[in-house]
Amino acid sequence: MIAFASMAQRNANDTIVPGKQIDILRADRYNAVKVDSATNLISLGGNVLVRQEKTLFYADSIVLNSVQNTLEAFVNVHINDADSVHTYAQYLKYLGKEKKAYLKKKVKLTDGKGVLTTEDLEYDVTIKIGIYHNGGKLVDKKTVLTSKEGYYYGDTKDMLFYKGVKLVNPEYTINTDTLQYNTNTNIATFTSPTVIHNEKRTITTKDGFFDIKNKKGVLHQRSFIDDSTYTFTANDMAFDDSTGLGEFSGNAVYKSKDTAQGYDLIANNIKTNNKKSVFLATQKPLLLIKQGLDSIYITADTLYSARLSDLIKTRNVPAIRDSSIRKDSSAVDKNKSDSTNDKFIEAFYHVRIYSDSLQAVGDSLFYSLQDSVFRLFKDPIVWAKDNQISGDTLYLFTQNKKPERLFVYENAMALNKADSSSNYYNQLKGTSINALFIDGQINFMRAKGNAENVYYGLDDFKRFTGVNKSSAEMIDISFLDNKPQKVIFRNNLEGNAYPMRQVNHEEIKLRNFKWQEDRRPKNKFEMLAF
Repeated sequence: MIAFASMAQRNANDTIVPGKQIDILRADRYNAVKVDSATNLISLGGNVLVRQEKTLFYADSIVLNSVQNTLEAFVNVHINDADSVHTYAQYLKYLGKEKKAYLKKKVKLTDGKGVLTTEDLEYDVTIKIGIYHNGGKLVDKKTVLTSKEGYYYGDTKDMLFYKGVKLVNPEYTINTDTLQYNTNTNIATFTSPTVIHNEKRTITTKDGFFDIKNKKGVLHQRSFIDDSTYTFTANDMAFDDSTGLGEFSGNAVYKSKDTAQGYDLIANNIKTNNKKSVFLATQKPLLLIKQGLDSIYITADTLYSARLSDLIKTRNVPAIRDSSIRKDSSAVDKNKSDSTNDKFIEAFYHVRIYSDSLQAVGDSLFYSLQDSVFRLFKDPIVWAKDNQISGDTLYLFTQNKKPERLFVYENAMALNKADSSSNYYNQLKGTSINALFIDGQINFMRAKGNAENVYYGLDDFKRFTGVNKSSAEMIDISFLDNKPQKVIFRNNLEGNAYPMRQVNHEEIKLRNFKWQEDRRPKNKFEMLAF
């Protein structure tokens, strides 16, 4: 073996190209041939090692042009770039002045983290950038990336992939046209339309990043998630698959794929915990509970939902359905496990509810899918056609998501427009009011506890015949087409009947009378704009 300390033997008349010279450190065979003033070839064979500054070149054979400061290397080529980047190939052409390497055939580049393989690679030693244009593959532990073109940045450990990019991991598959990947952090950054798959969901995005090691992602530009049970769209998304936490902002839209018990949710900010089935929606949230053509729309300042089984571990949730009331066909017993119904919804402040058959407002709301009861608190009001019912607390029982029973506690009052063209109102008041519905319409109403009633009579031609103001311990009213048809007074009846023109209709109104049609949600479009 021949070892060399330097190229001191160069001819003094050689024209040296400016730049750090390539020095021969060792070779088994050495042969020098001077072709002309611009070509002075040195052929090295067997266990060859040359160096330019901190870059070492290994090969079975190297042809060195000492004048041009270039080399060609053949078979088992290895470039050791300052012990930070190692490149392997079967052929190398290297320009010492520019410090650029052109490698071909079974090219492999590694930075100690990932391994890049390709058939053609251009590598700039000065700035540690590698480029391929004819297809390449990066293997980083369990992650494999392939693309038509790619750029490797040694200083930052970044790879830029272009054209037909595919990332495959045991848990994710990513397809895109442009992707940046860092072998240090295992973070993939997207700057073009991208599709991310796993066994349960597909994510479509245009901009963002995904931390493969920590299973975290941040996405922008109205990304879309298609899960096995739901879809999610938002301007911006952040999620952590390891914890199940997520945040979605900017016109976020959640759609359940469960047509029987599902719901849709719209808000400007939605926080979720998939592992605990939790969502917290703020900034103009709207919840849509699906029920065929007559879906229920709910808005409030804040909407929250979680598992009922988790809630009852920390808070008492009274059972309010009794044996005399039919259970919803979808309800389940407490001691039975049913994940579909194991959910509750809470709404806080400025609650509004709209369906075609019923509307309501209140300060706060609690709804359990297990008993299908809407609990409204603090001055709630419910409207059904021409009827307005209010009180301190209100329970609305539903059967297959249609009104079944309405129970009002304390300061209960029901008002009904006597006809559409007048300002006369039928009125019912009591400590409590119990109303029953059939096919979504009020069929019966009972007031108990100091019950009072104002009732306007109509003849067959819909003309007013007079008005009655009465009180009793209990008052029952039967309805037809949401209009009072029959009134029954039970115990201690007191009252008077008045001709229409001989009474002050304002004075006979019950105490705390207040018709609040202006607060009533008018349609679903108004709810969307809330």
